[in-house]
Amino acid sequence: MSGDRRVRRTRRLIQEALVALILDKGYDAVTVTDIIERADVGRSTFYAHFTDKQDVLLSNVGELAFLRPPADGARSSQGRLLAFSLPMFEHVREQERLVRALLGRRGGGPVHAHGERLLAAVVREELLAAGARGSAALDLLVVCVVGAFMGLLRAWVDGQTTASPAELDAAFRAAVEPGVRAALDRA
Repeated sequence: MSGDRRVRRTRRLIQEALVALILDKGYDAVTVTDIIERADVGRSTFYAHFTDKQDVLLSNVGELAFLRPPADGARSSQGRLLAFSLPMFEHVREQERLVRALLGRRGGGPVHAHGERLLAAVVREELLAAGARGSAALDLLVVCVVGAFMGLLRAWVDGQTTASPAELDAAFRAAVEPGVRAALDRA
């Protein structure tokens, strides 16, 4: 058990070092040496846990619960179309420092793409549950929904808005829900 605790602690130190460095100087400028020095671990220790800085970056994405689908019970209890939205915006507020590092202007492009893929899976699952049929039209609808959500999220992360999670959710719903409902009605 203590070995597992040490492994988790070392991984966390390295992950936190990368987040701090991204916030300081941007992902592209960060080197593995920078991470090692900030985390105060040896090079062999770093490589025992991660293959490179992108591996550390993507391991941080796993910490973002807002990119994982909600439990079926949570979705059905809300009974709303696009039920993922408000819980995800609320989680972003709770994990502000991590989200700003990973998805902000100074974050890495691989995280943006990975986050969008994870969110697309959540959106697709929700739309299929709402009656959409798998098709090219569904693929396009998913792209639109994800784009709108990520656009609002990036505006908040980059400080372009100070809207609350509820305000972000309301804006997202106002912009997206009518089109999604129309698409579902045609399905």
